[in-house]
Amino acid sequence: MPSPENRILRQFLAAGEGWVSGAKLAADLGISRVAVWHQLEKLRAAGFGFEGKPARGYRLSGRPDGLSGPLIEAQLKIRPKDFSLLVLDEIDSTNDEAARQLAAGRPAPFVVMARRQTRGRGRFGRAWHSAANGNLYASFAFRPRVAPDRMQTFTLWMGVNVCELIVNFSGLVPGLKWPNDLVFDGRKAGGMLTEARVDADQIRDLVFGLGLNVNSAPGAWPEELSRRAVSLSELAGGPLDLNRLTAALIGRVLLAYEAFSEGEHRRTFADLWNRFDLLKGRAVVVVEGDRRHGGMVTGIDDEGALVLRDEKGRSQRFRAGEVTLEK
Repeated sequence: MPSPENRILRQFLAAGEGWVSGAKLAADLGISRVAVWHQLEKLRAAGFGFEGKPARGYRLSGRPDGLSGPLIEAQLKIRPKDFSLLVLDEIDSTNDEAARQLAAGRPAPFVVMARRQTRGRGRFGRAWHSAANGNLYASFAFRPRVAPDRMQTFTLWMGVNVCELIVNFSGLVPGLKWPNDLVFDGRKAGGMLTEARVDADQIRDLVFGLGLNVNSAPGAWPEELSRRAVSLSELAGGPLDLNRLTAALIGRVLLAYEAFSEGEHRRTFADLWNRFDLLKGRAVVVVEGDRRHGGMVTGIDDEGALVLRDEKGRSQRFRAGEVTLEK
């Protein structure tokens, strides 16, 4: 059940710039006017501002800068049983923290978010630039209890759902570079990292990590990333509402996980993949260790492997590897 703080904030968000009666808040929540005032003080401490006028009530006059747990919670449309959200100022890695929380017995599903990561990482252990600059660093934790082979297309399925959410929210259309990069015109806006712990023949814990460049200014990137990275705000021509986007994203990921768990994703996965796939019909090189494989991408197979046709017309399938587009 939502907390009194959450229910109060929802009423202010619904009112927009309008006034909300303190007496009505007290009656709706079944608490005293003094208790309402104490809840408003808690929200003020979390970065919210309120204007009060006699006979009119209160009006929301300010919101926190950056990622806000209460603001995200108040805008969530999807909330499974036992779901929780943990928003941190700084952490080594949200994926690592999610794994620690799972190991400690925290009920799943839950989401760990941070305003800054000190050891954010992507595939192959590469560092992910994670400054406190209005971007999104999030890890979703689940306990699926399914056979490992059921999860082969999981990251790809999550990727197409994140892409569609971005389209619906901002009108921007990203592409997916197999298996886990969100790209706009050759510049990376996000990356995904799925990690699992396996017991015998089933996955016990599953963490889906997402780094998404939302509101970074063009000049905020380190020099080595300035030509390869891009944020949604740079493409949109102005900042996005990070907390509203985050709430929408959480809902979409939770629904996508449920659909995947039930096998319902099979009905729409191929169409969504084809919509956002950046590589189909492109000449690429796939690097596996010290081996390089060149050819034309013809798509993915039912297990999510990249299918490559070489110059002799032979098809090869890759479950892992580094892909680069040929010039």
